[in-house]
Amino acid sequence: MKSGRTVFQAKRFGIFSCKKYQPLGQVVRLMVDEDISALVVVENDGALAGIITRTDLLRAYKEFDDWAAHPAEEFMAREVITVGPHTLLSDVACLLLEKHVHRVVVVHEVEGRIEPISVVSAADLVYHMAKDL
Repeated sequence: MKSGRTVFQAKRFGIFSCKKYQPLGQVVRLMVDEDISALVVVENDGALAGIITRTDLLRAYKEFDDWAAHPAEEFMAREVITVGPHTLLSDVACLLLEKHVHRVVVVHEVEGRIEPISVVSAADLVYHMAKDL
């Protein structure tokens, strides 16, 4: 990756998300339809509430026969690693390695709320590594 490139310079903005009260049946369908491994979970006002991954869905499936009816907030991770749009990609790489996570959520503040605007994954960083060869 070119040193000095920021998230803003490298990543288009937009996220796949679900509301925290949405049933896991809808969450799993969206992940499958969009071929993604995680969804950002938001409050009704668009503020960041958490993140839910395929692994979280597997946990729900294993724990409950009626897993599909449970809301996303029951299985989402509430602690989300976040960065701002002007964070360097090299710093994102360090965070992924230090925190042992596969993605970070890019956020900005709007009227006192932290709103998600993008997700940067390890796959995104590898893409930019290859592009910079």
